Amino acid sequence: MTGIIDTLRQQAKARPKRILLPEHYDERVLRAAADLAEQQLVSPVLMDLPPGAEPPAGVEIFNRRDDANSWRDKAVAAFTEARASKGMTETLAREQLENPVLLAAVLIKLGFADGGVAGSTATTADVLRAGIQGLGLAPGARQVSSFFMMELQDGRVLSYGDCAVNPDPDSESLADIAVTTARSHRALTGEVAKVALLSFSTRGSASHPRVDKVRRAFELAKEAAPDLAIDGEIQFDAAFLPAIGDKKAPGSAVAGQANVYIFPDLDAGNIAYKITQRIGGAKAIGPVLQGMNKPWMDLSRGCSAEDIVNVAAIAAVLAD
Repeated sequence: MTGIIDTLRQQAKARPKRILLPEHYDERVLRAAADLAEQQLVSPVLMDLPPGAEPPAGVEIFNRRDDANSWRDKAVAAFTEARASKGMTETLAREQLENPVLLAAVLIKLGFADGGVAGSTATTADVLRAGIQGLGLAPGARQVSSFFMMELQDGRVLSYGDCAVNPDPDSESLADIAVTTARSHRALTGEVAKVALLSFSTRGSASHPRVDKVRRAFELAKEAAPDLAIDGEIQFDAAFLPAIGDKKAPGSAVAGQANVYIFPDLDAGNIAYKITQRIGGAKAIGPVLQGMNKPWMDLSRGCSAEDIVNVAAIAAVLAD
């Protein structure tokens, strides 16, 4: 059986994208860049090389380009303009863009590359900050959010959001997470998204402000994406199991067949993906960041070189 990662690698290879890897001082990143080039999955770009290191075959080095200084000047000008309301000056911008993660984000915004992967040494907070300040939000996006792809043992792939970024989203944020995760699920799996807005209540079986939040999110999501197959509030068993879905939510287009699960808060989402992974034996792929102008991926600092390769492939597919 071909897994989702193998499928995504094949898709990335079919339409190679330029992916920036700014943490060139990490040996895992160097190995990942070499593997990406050797397997022709993406066109990897490192910001620089450690002293004395030779560039891996097929890997571009930004700082060795003849026009590197020109691109830096463009990045300084763009960052100064974008952050002018925050008091940014050219001198301060040039100083801050010495950070290769931030510089990479601005370069991607300017079109130098199609996406970026960071976080092998930088914290999630630093990666998010660089993405938000350097790339900015995608048109229509209210926020940055995240999701995990959960590959079950039977080969099905579910998307869980948000499991890593937003601690307690309100109804508007929850609706945005639902619509954005549905689009990401379709882009990565090719499946029509069927979205379940999860709660401890199904169609009014309980009354509580937390239930009201999810119900309002459903209404807002339908307004934003009228053609989206979505239901909520709905309990997980009704969303996942057809027999229970038929009883608890008869006539639902989602009950018993959902493939996108939106959790009411970060507690629920983070706990759920780890239970699905550790007890259910699913493979957890992510978190995948979404909501920025171009693909900007975060890594775990405990990642392997192979993890970096896989995330770069995801960035490439999302950039298509």
